[in-house]
Amino acid sequence: MREFSPPPAPKKPAPDAARFSASAQIAQEALLWLQSLAAEKRASRHTLDAYARDVATFLAFLTDHLGEKPDSAALVALQPADLRAFLARRRIDGLESRSLLRALAAIRNFLRFLEKKGLAKTDPFGAVRPPRKPHSLPKALTVADARDLIDPDQRAGEAREPWVLSRDAAVLALLYGAGLRISEALSIPRADAPVGGRDRVTIIGKGGKARTVPVIEPVRRAIEDYLARCPYELSGGPLFVGAKGGPLSPRIVQLAVQRLRGGLGLPESATPHALRHSFATHLLGRGGDLRTIQELLGHASLSTTQIYTAVDKKRLLDAWTSAHPRAK
Repeated sequence: MREFSPPPAPKKPAPDAARFSASAQIAQEALLWLQSLAAEKRASRHTLDAYARDVATFLAFLTDHLGEKPDSAALVALQPADLRAFLARRRIDGLESRSLLRALAAIRNFLRFLEKKGLAKTDPFGAVRPPRKPHSLPKALTVADARDLIDPDQRAGEAREPWVLSRDAAVLALLYGAGLRISEALSIPRADAPVGGRDRVTIIGKGGKARTVPVIEPVRRAIEDYLARCPYELSGGPLFVGAKGGPLSPRIVQLAVQRLRGGLGLPESATPHALRHSFATHLLGRGGDLRTIQELLGHASLSTTQIYTAVDKKRLLDAWTSAHPRAK
């Protein structure tokens, strides 16, 4: 059974000024703002697309709200009531709090960019209460389920080439054993593969930040097994390749986990990214230091990592509730 490789998605054209319902000056400044996010902040394509969409929606709302395309004078005169009206409209459109928070962040960032040029004011944001951020905990797997998910023997019955099964097992082992994001695991060059005596790997995470993480022996063995079976010459290219020898698509890994999830009876929350959550949660549960876990995950802020303390407490409470004789 040949591995299915989805066709490459067509590249999205860069946004042009016509996308932004505003005066010619403000529309042109929107393009310059996006360029600065890409060049100076190293924002990802996903972030740029989302921010451009949020600002375009806001400017279109102002056009309708004010009765004309907003120019710099309109943005300088912006009032808290205008922002509240925008948020109310987006609520009616069905936007959830998380998306509203992102939209506010994008609009504030854009107006701050304009403010430096005297073309807008950001004062109204101080008088607008942001939507309450939903409190959702990462869904970590149990230790047993995480081990099953990365165990290549669990896929022994699949009609797939052995090297493909070994490859997927090696990728998943990196997610759970080193706490990598799937994009980080797939970006490792063959030359930097953590095999043999090399027990760490340096990867480039979000924002272009480099970090070095240790790679434990079982993960190294999984990678070595994959390399021994892989039919392609990998020197000078990526460590993980697809069926035709090109860079491996994250979608292929997601589909592999989806098939495993069905076979193992795991919930839909058992995704490749859940293995990264499980890495952090299980480390914390075994006494891992929060600062160290922050560095391993590549979190810029400790507050991002602290959510795992709540995950671990929730697991303890669930265990107590289900097992303790006084919990009923």
